[in-house]
Amino acid sequence: MLNKLNDFLASLVGSDHEKKLAPPSLEVSCSVLLCEVMRADQHRSTAEFDTLKTLISEQFSLPSNDVNSIMDTALALSENATDFFQFTQAINEHYSLAQRTHIVNLLWQVAYADGELASIEEHTIRRIADLLHLRDSEYVATKVNAKAKYEQ
Repeated sequence: MLNKLNDFLASLVGSDHEKKLAPPSLEVSCSVLLCEVMRADQHRSTAEFDTLKTLISEQFSLPSNDVNSIMDTALALSENATDFFQFTQAINEHYSLAQRTHIVNLLWQVAYADGELASIEEHTIRRIADLLHLRDSEYVATKVNAKAKYEQ
């Protein structure tokens, strides 16, 4: 009896459930984190959006139609995400410390793209940096570098 019930439930779940549980690609994961910084202050400026698009294109060497597709996916995932872990987990598994630090540098570029740094953007970057296992000194170095670039 229990076997029949398990078989029935398994047939209901099927392959659609497995697809929904598949982790996002590295490109999408990184893009979602960038979107989170852009969305953090509840103000989407064209400068931040353009910077985001440029960073995704340059980071992953993608043509514009692929960038648009990734951005659409990343924005949808960002708007429905309850945490960052699902996105940072894949990055931690596949990226070196230097690459993860580079991702945090990209986050700062998005934050400063509109000409000002909101405290919620800084807080979001800090949370992401913690999940990417950056040490305090590495986080502070990215922050100082970003501020120096912005003030130039």
